[in-house]
Amino acid sequence: MQKSVRYNEGHALFLSAVARKEGTKRGYLCKKAAENSRWHEKFFALYQNILFYFENEQSARPAGIYLLEGCTCERAPAPKMSTTGKEALEKQHYFLIVFGHDGQKPLELRTEEEYECDEWVEAIQQASYSDIIIEREVLMQKYIHLVQIVETEKVAANQLRTQLEDQDTEIERLKAEIVALNKTKERMRPYHVYHENEDPDIKKIKKVQSFMRGWLCRRKWKIIVQDYICSPHAESMRKRNQIVFNMVEAETEYVHQLYILVNCFLRPLRMAASSKKPPISHDDVSSIFLNSETIMFLHEIFHQGLKARIANWPTLVLADLFDILLPMLNIYQEFVRNHQYSLQVLANCKQNRDFDKLLKQYESNAACEGRMLETFLTYPMFQIPRYIITLHELLAHTPHEHVERKSLEFAKSKLEELSRVMHDEVSDTENIRKNLAIERMIVEGCDILLDTSQTFVRQGSLIQLPSVERGKLSKVRLGSLSLKKEGERQCFLFTKHFLVCTRSSGGKLHLLKQGGVLSLIDCTLIEEPDANDEESKAGGQVFGQLDFKLVVEPTDSPSFTVVLLAPSRQEKAAWTSDISQCIDNIRCNGLMTSVFEENSKVTVPHMIKSDVRLHKDDVDICFSKTLNSCKVPQIRYASVERLLERLTDLRFLSIDFLNTFLHTYRIFTTASVVMDKLADIYKKPFSSIPIRSLELFFATNQNNRSGEHTNDKSPRLCRKFSSPPPLSISSRTSSPVRARKLSLHSPITARVGGLDLTSPLSNSSVNHSNSQSTASSPTSAHTPQTPTPQTPTPTSGENSRCSVSPASAFAIATAAAGHGTPPVFTNSERTCDKEFIIRRAATNRVLNVLRHWVSKHSQDFEMNGELKMSVICLLEEVLRDPDLLPQERKATANILSALSQDEQEDAQLRIEDILQMADCPKAECFESLSAMELAEQITLLDHIVFRSIPYEEFLGQGWMKEDKTDRTPYIMKTSQHFNDMSNLVASQIMTHTDVGSRASSIEKWVAVADICRCLNNYNGVLEITSALNRSAIYRLKKTWAKISKQTKALMDKLQKTVSSEGRFKNLRETLKNCNPPCVPYLGMYLTDLAFIEEGTPNFTEEGLVNFSKMRMISHIIREIRQFQQTPYRIEHQAKVTQYLLDKTLIMDEDTLYDLSLKIEPRLPA
Repeated sequence: MQKSVRYNEGHALFLSAVARKEGTKRGYLCKKAAENSRWHEKFFALYQNILFYFENEQSARPAGIYLLEGCTCERAPAPKMSTTGKEALEKQHYFLIVFGHDGQKPLELRTEEEYECDEWVEAIQQASYSDIIIEREVLMQKYIHLVQIVETEKVAANQLRTQLEDQDTEIERLKAEIVALNKTKERMRPYHVYHENEDPDIKKIKKVQSFMRGWLCRRKWKIIVQDYICSPHAESMRKRNQIVFNMVEAETEYVHQLYILVNCFLRPLRMAASSKKPPISHDDVSSIFLNSETIMFLHEIFHQGLKARIANWPTLVLADLFDILLPMLNIYQEFVRNHQYSLQVLANCKQNRDFDKLLKQYESNAACEGRMLETFLTYPMFQIPRYIITLHELLAHTPHEHVERKSLEFAKSKLEELSRVMHDEVSDTENIRKNLAIERMIVEGCDILLDTSQTFVRQGSLIQLPSVERGKLSKVRLGSLSLKKEGERQCFLFTKHFLVCTRSSGGKLHLLKQGGVLSLIDCTLIEEPDANDEESKAGGQVFGQLDFKLVVEPTDSPSFTVVLLAPSRQEKAAWTSDISQCIDNIRCNGLMTSVFEENSKVTVPHMIKSDVRLHKDDVDICFSKTLNSCKVPQIRYASVERLLERLTDLRFLSIDFLNTFLHTYRIFTTASVVMDKLADIYKKPFSSIPIRSLELFFATNQNNRSGEHTNDKSPRLCRKFSSPPPLSISSRTSSPVRARKLSLHSPITARVGGLDLTSPLSNSSVNHSNSQSTASSPTSAHTPQTPTPQTPTPTSGENSRCSVSPASAFAIATAAAGHGTPPVFTNSERTCDKEFIIRRAATNRVLNVLRHWVSKHSQDFEMNGELKMSVICLLEEVLRDPDLLPQERKATANILSALSQDEQEDAQLRIEDILQMADCPKAECFESLSAMELAEQITLLDHIVFRSIPYEEFLGQGWMKEDKTDRTPYIMKTSQHFNDMSNLVASQIMTHTDVGSRASSIEKWVAVADICRCLNNYNGVLEITSALNRSAIYRLKKTWAKISKQTKALMDKLQKTVSSEGRFKNLRETLKNCNPPCVPYLGMYLTDLAFIEEGTPNFTEEGLVNFSKMRMISHIIREIRQFQQTPYRIEHQAKVTQYLLDKTLIMDEDTLYDLSLKIEPRLPA
């Protein structure tokens, strides 16, 4: 035990201050002085094993310190005194502290209360650590005893070792004597050969017996070996060894690829960057290659280890190699994260002619085998998944009792975790890169795109119509050339904002000075013009109902209206559906916030964060680290029940999740299951909110039912989100459904007045007296009025679920929508209103999902009559709800109207219509048609065929199955149309007998392909270039010699654009920067879908839906549908299409090649 303690004065002062504030025991005690045996009252504070005493409680500096470690504390009897002081002493209680340090006197203390004395004694006894010290002494004695035993055993071991050495010496001596005796015996043996006299028959019998024993033994071992060779274990081991051999071969190839990347590209480019006139900077070299050299060194070490293991075959132990490799594989994270950026830097560097020339020189190296640098940079992207697949196959053929089974499983789990992290980082940066790409295209920049919560939804070209005073449209014609040129806008929709840009001649984008950046929370979407407004009615007739309005009502500036014109009804439906979804999500979040934050301590964000089911992995769900637009982790794997639960969660709805679910639900469930879930949520809305959150919410409200009125200016009655003021339109009828706010929680305007929602018709729900008073003082969109809700007299048909009227409940939810003072309601009314609003939110969610489903996935209902009828029945049931709000009634009616339409009113051409036209003229010859006419009609036909493909054909790789014609008829028609057009081009060229005519025909087709490129018809470009690259045409050297250099250069440019090199890298880059309308090459998307389908399963081993895969499939389908929905404004010319679709002009491949041989025979060898 320590006899002294060193301490710093500052440290002691700090501890004394802590003891005075937070000590385990504090109070006044009387301390006996050592000099005069007098008692002095001091303030004592006990902290851990240190006892401080102060002159008084206010003293900042301690008067003394005692270290209690090893001390004993016990009660002490009162000292003997005279009879006069005996009574006073009996009221005092003494205790003594005896220290374990040598030479330190005991400390005598006393208190006035017995219980206080006992507490001090117990606290000091605990602070002395006496039990620990005793235990330490016992352990020390045991340790000394064990040390003695070890020393004794060492001595005994040395003695035994000496004895063994002596015995070994004695054995060697005896062996030497035996050898000597044997030699002596051999010398004494007589020198004659002993011939054993044995019977020859006996010898033969023994020989036969020996042969039979050997044969039986060999047969037995042969059967054992054959049985083992045919056993499952041996088969599994053979497959396991084959997997290892394949892995070694793949690793050898991968190391060779990395060697080429480093030695043929990285190191030469570093030297070039250090030259006098560098074609590339060192920073660009580092950005392109990053840590490629480190990856090569790492895999060289791993490859050497694999070869060493193969040298020790058949003993193949690989787990320790992966244990060494795993900690260093994190360098792939940085490489994958940088991959897209490195390709962009490389593309920018290729703009430099010197660098491009130097790079082509490096790529021409024989070691590269014609592969480009981009190909080598892509190889490391697939290495981690390759290891995972290899380990998965290896574990499948490794017995459970194998020595390295657990190590391989651990390596596989670590690689899968690393792969998930890499995948999540790529997904997380994908949206950021998209936003940054758009931000770089805008000359002025756009700060809102730097917000990571902004999720890109869609983009496209719309025409902004000019407006005059009072928000009325000027009378312009849709076909006006000036309107198309001056009013065309490039629009971008994000989850929170809507961007309107103009495009300059150089291709750069410029935000509009007014209305360039629209905050969706301040916007109200009006899909259809007011039928009673003559100007709007006339405008609707002029524009074919293709226009829609965004009424912007910012809080800090005057309101204004943006009128946009879509190129088609489908395009308008797509835009309005996406915009409404974004607005609904923002406002629904605000509504739920106002419901749960008004009197409850449980806010909506807190409710979402506290719900572990939204972010914590479970047996039926697994999340990624990437957050969606609602700041909730994206689902990676989940059961069907959890996906349906997310679809109907009232607190939020991600547009990405909704699109992914509706695109891919056929893979893991059926439409009837989805409809049953929606119907259940409509009838039982409280089942869609976690029970724990509801309990917290309602329990808090029960405690708050005090019946007190809230102050009129209380901020609790205000909405917790910025909601726009209501749009009031001056009208005699003042119908509440004219200006349709697509958010079903939009505020009730002053012209609506008190609503009697018990009436089944929305028009009869208007309070006439209030409407007349409102009509007498008309308002405009620029001067919104304060809403004045009134509570009507309750009737017998009133809602039994709530004691107050729905109009009053809705007024509470939208109290801050106007600019006036919100009304005052009691706490009991607000509690009932919260339940009512949750029911309205459930109705809103069901209608939102159905509206999105019907407007953007109408093909589901065209092909499934049962689904259509179930939706109609549910909507009719919604319409019969007496509590239905006017906005909900209007939305329900709109969905029913969309379902009731048999066909779209747009007169869109189909290939069948073109082929069956009765009065079509006779097809003209190729020479009489101009290149522009051919290119336009090829583009029109390609887009008609392309847009006719229903998106469900892209699921399940139906185009690769045996019954592909039945499963994917439209994809097969598209493929057949591509082949027919390509055959037509080749056949037309081969019909010419002279060289000049063939050369002129080729030049004309190249010009047609270039015009197709200008029209964004890259499918047409590939149709023509693939025809020109056919062997029958490509071999015509005399014909190609007549082609001009400009045409050859143009053809090379076109071929480079649609080249399949690098998974159509150039075509993908071109499509990113192109604006619809566009016809992409369908084969590129089919290849992507096949890669996704083959690389990842639909379900995990636990039976969960692989929703990450669904998200990737949906992303590709959305891109395809974006191009499908935007039509071309090209007039159909029957004379051209009849020529292009004439099957009699097409020759087969053999006929073309035979004709090519006749035109230009092969040269003799």
